[in-house]
Parts: sequence; C-alpha cells; structure tokens
Amino acid sequence: MDKIRITLPDQSVRDYPIGTTGLEIATSISRSLEKDSLAIAVNGKVKDINLPLNQDAHIRIITFDSDEGKDIYWHSSSHIMAQAIEELFPGTKFGAGPSIENGFYYDIDSPHSFTPEDFKLIEDKMKEIGKRELTIRRQELSRDEAITYFKTSRQDLYKVEILENTIKEDDVVSVYHQGEFSDLCTGPHLPNTSRLKAVKVLSVSSSYWRGDASRQVMQRIYAITFPKQTLLDEYLFQLEEAKKRDHKKLGKQLQLFMFSPMVGRGLPVWLPNGTIIRRTLEQFLREELLKRGYVEVITPHIGNLEMYKTSGHYPYYSDSQFAPMTVEDEQYLLKPMNCPHHHQIYSNQPRSYRDLPLRLAEFGTVYRYEQSGELNGLSRVRGFTQDDAHIYCTHDQLKAELINAIELTQLVFKLFNMPVKTRLSFWDPNNKDKYAGSPEMWEQSQEEILDVAKTMDLDYFVGMGEAAFYGPKFDFIVKDAIGRKWQLGTVQVDYVMPERFGLEYVGPENTKLRPVIIHRAPFGSMERFLSILIEHFAGNFPTWLSPVQAAVLPISEVFNDYAADVEKQLADAGVRVKLDLRNEKIGYKIRDWETQKVPYMLVIGGKEAESGSISIRKHGQGDQGTVPVAEFVKMISTEIQSRSL
Repeated sequence: MDKIRITLPDQSVRDYPIGTTGLEIATSISRSLEKDSLAIAVNGKVKDINLPLNQDAHIRIITFDSDEGKDIYWHSSSHIMAQAIEELFPGTKFGAGPSIENGFYYDIDSPHSFTPEDFKLIEDKMKEIGKRELTIRRQELSRDEAITYFKTSRQDLYKVEILENTIKEDDVVSVYHQGEFSDLCTGPHLPNTSRLKAVKVLSVSSSYWRGDASRQVMQRIYAITFPKQTLLDEYLFQLEEAKKRDHKKLGKQLQLFMFSPMVGRGLPVWLPNGTIIRRTLEQFLREELLKRGYVEVITPHIGNLEMYKTSGHYPYYSDSQFAPMTVEDEQYLLKPMNCPHHHQIYSNQPRSYRDLPLRLAEFGTVYRYEQSGELNGLSRVRGFTQDDAHIYCTHDQLKAELINAIELTQLVFKLFNMPVKTRLSFWDPNNKDKYAGSPEMWEQSQEEILDVAKTMDLDYFVGMGEAAFYGPKFDFIVKDAIGRKWQLGTVQVDYVMPERFGLEYVGPENTKLRPVIIHRAPFGSMERFLSILIEHFAGNFPTWLSPVQAAVLPISEVFNDYAADVEKQLADAGVRVKLDLRNEKIGYKIRDWETQKVPYMLVIGGKEAESGSISIRKHGQGDQGTVPVAEFVKMISTEIQSRSL
C-alpha cells in the first residue's frame, strides 16, 4: 500500500513510492527528460511537476515541444517578467499576464513610462532571475485569505478586484511564489526559474484595465522566451521573414486587393490581379467538386432573422453579428453562415434515401461584426467568402462521406506543400450551456469522428471545448513556408440542425428519417486563405496561380511587331501574358517586372526576331537561355496544367 502504479504514455507500468513527484518520475526515466520537463498531465489534468502523487495514475511528462508546454513556459515567463519589472521599477502594479500564441504579455500600472530603451534592462534582469534558480511554489488560500494577502502583504488592488468580482466566496484560489515575488494564478507553472534561458522583449503598447475604456490605462509589455538560445534565434529570423512576407504590404505592391474607408472597414475590394488568383483557386476546387458529385447553389446575402434563431446562430453568435435590420414587418440579418440557407434548399422538395448523399456547394459571402481593433488585412475581415458545402447523408453513408471530405481538404494543402495536423475539436462536457444537442448525441458523433481519424491514420490531437455549438469537427492546422501554424479547413458532423429544421428523408421501409449533415470548407475563408498563401509564397506565386504568367519585353520598338506575335501565341495557348511596349531601357523593364514577381520575362531583340525564338528570364533566377517560341509555349502550358510549384 506504500506504492503507487504509474502508467506511462507507452502503456508501460512502473511502481513508485507514494508522494513521488512528477519531476522524480521524469528523472527516473532519463536525465534529458528531467532537464526538459515542465509539468505533468495526471489522468489528463495538467499539474505542477513538483506536486506529490498519492494514487495510481496515467501520466504524461509535458515538455516545451507541446502546445501545453509552450503555454506553461510562457505563462511562467510572464511572472518572471513581472518580477523583473517590480525589482527594476518599484511601485509597479500588475493586472493580467497571460500566455498568447507566441509568447506572453503583462498589463502593468507603473509610474514609469516604458520605451524600447528599457527592453534590454528587463531582459537582463529576467535572465538573472533565471540564474537564481528560484523555486516556484504553489500556495492554496481561501478567497478571503487571498484578498487579505493582496491588500496587505502584496498591496495589489488589481488582484483584489479579480478576487472580489470573479471568485465565489467559498472557492479556494492559488498563489504562486518565486523568491520575493508572488502572483495570483491557477497554474500550473515551471518548477523553478532556471528553465528560462533566452528572452526577448518585443514591444509595448497601451491597454485598458479589463478592456474597459473608462478604466485605468495600462502599459502592455509583450515578450517571448525559450529554453534554448537557438530557438529564440530561429523565432527572430522567422519574425523578420514574416515582415518581408506581410500580405498587406505585398497586396498593395502586387495590386491584389484594397480597403477603402468609403466602402467600410474590414470589407476588402479585390483588384484584377487578386481576382485572378481567387478565381483560379475557385476553378481548381470546382473541378474537384464536379469529380466528387457536388452540385453548386447560390443563396442571398441576407436572411430572415427567424431562420437564424431556428438554427441557433442567433443568439449563440449574436455578439459577432451585425445588428438585425427591419424591413416592413420582418427582421433580416446579414448572412453570418451559409448553412441555414442550404437547409432550406434541402427541404424544398421531398427526399428519398435514393437521393442521398446530396452535396450542396457554394462560394458564399458571409458577414461578421469584428471590433475595428481586431481587423487585420485579409486575415480578419467583416465580409468574407467561404468555400462552403453541406452534405446530407444517411447514417450508413456518414463515414465514407467524411473520408471523402477530408481527402478533398488534404488535397488542397498538398497542392501548396503545406504539412498538416488535425485537431479533433470536441465539446467540453463541463460547459454544456455552450452546446446544443444531448450528451448522447455528442458522445456518438465524437466516436464517429475518432473512428474516421484512426481509419485514415491522421496525425491528430484532441482539442476539448473547440467544437462548434452544434457538433464536433475536424480542424486542419497547416504549417507555412517559415514554420508558422494556421487553422484553416474544417469538416464538421451535425445531428442538431436536422432536428431544428425538421429535415427528413424517406427510408427503404417507407419511414421518415433524419439525415446527418456534414459541414465542410477546405479553404475555410477565401480571404484568410489568400492572406496565408501570399505570405507562404512571399508573393512569388507558382506560374499556374500568378496573375501575369509571362511578360514579353522587346528591347526596342523595332521588335514590337514580333513581340506582339509572341504575345498572341502565348495568349492563344491560354497563358496570361502582358506585352510591355514602354519606351524604357530593357534593364528598367526587367527590374520592374521582377518587382511584380512575374514568373517569366521573355526578352526579344534582333537575334530572337531572326530565329523565331525568345530569351527567357525566370523570376529570381535570371537568364535561362534562348529557345524557340513553340518550345516555351509547350513548356509553360505543361507547368500551368500540372499546377506545379
């Protein structure tokens, strides 16, 4: 009875004395794991690695390599940064300091006005605190004890307000101590400060306490940390690369899209070049949809408010929707989702099991109300187009249809050479108010999703609480050319909407049955996908996707007629080609088209005109030699048709 049985991720079992800590278990496995260990998952719940274990458990040691590990590492680092700031600038008070997607921030109230000149000072102090190897210790207090502590010992009224306004009277809270610094936090945290090795303070901006413009203006300091200097160096390189690839800058340079205050914030206008790219992507997907038995539909940009009340999008997502508009005696809503419209198409006529699966597809524009401060180029907009589809099928058809939809989504990412991981987004049974449908329905649909993931041997992980309100889903996380991760396409299972809209089909026994709905969107939002694609390629689009695929550049007006003939041959072959007849030197023309990132520049002079050839320059690679026109037409046509990268 003085032993506990610990089951490791590989299902091996080891016996340890009662009271053994996660850190001691990591040490017993390997010295390298001890060095890398940050926290421990005990029966799925993440805890501090230095807490004792007193009963049998399944455990997993968490390291920086995982999303959980990064979250813990960066949240602990925010405490270390707060301690550094407190030591450097006495009198500073602290609001909230969460981890974010890349790093962390802390909102602070300080008499000192922070500037970039302070960053190095803060970094050095954080590294010094790391070298102190301070133990990070958890203490549990009652709510009242914690209030007293932050009124007297720490004298931080921001923490007092959090305790008084958000914590129930009988709740137990935790305070984490490291040396002379303490902070209110649920944890878990690093075992000690020595895990911090590399740090970079990134920026400072202003914020309001608790997001309320009527409250205290605070200073928000952003930073990022890593357990190795090489990881920080890689991240900073990635940041510089990201600046070069910024889709907003490239969108302007390449004349892809624009925003106009006369049109409205967050409402992109597609320019001719951007429209070509978008239509080319749509054409690719339409070809695939045709092969897979989809039919295309078109629905209005607004809908009756009652329809969205029936679906649950209103009020579930009412905060992110534009206000309803009243027309005569009815209320309408700018379309936030395409699905309710598609359900009306399904119910427009009687359906038999012989009609299923029915696959309805639409490039449908939808509208969401985003705060102006959250708008960001094409990646966060108020009007965007989804490559949406809804598959209505029998339960027996569900697995095959899910596999088909996932294969289509994988095809999209493979086309652009983007590695993909899959998140199985499940509901949070401890927060049932967020979801529609019964617990039994959720358990069934999640088992079906898990079965498909295993059948397809997907590289997946489970995201609890990430489901849509009407069902679980596959979310696809892709990695771009510089290693950034993006959540793009999605495939969702839905048993809720058929009930809400009374959707039926007649089964083989002449009984009325409910279909299952699959929601799927390989690109997700065309706008967001394009923002990522622009940055993935740094505007250097593959030839098949480039707005202009070749530019014909005569070195003088003497060769304009031959250049026009070359242009015609390319255009007749379906190549998007431009003829540059400007009275400029050839060097200027080449530099200009290089800036526009056109894949091929075809230089024409006397030798080319005499031999019926062209001199090829490839974007970023320079001179490629001289070939007959017909040979180049065949070469570029093959490159376009194969959608080569």
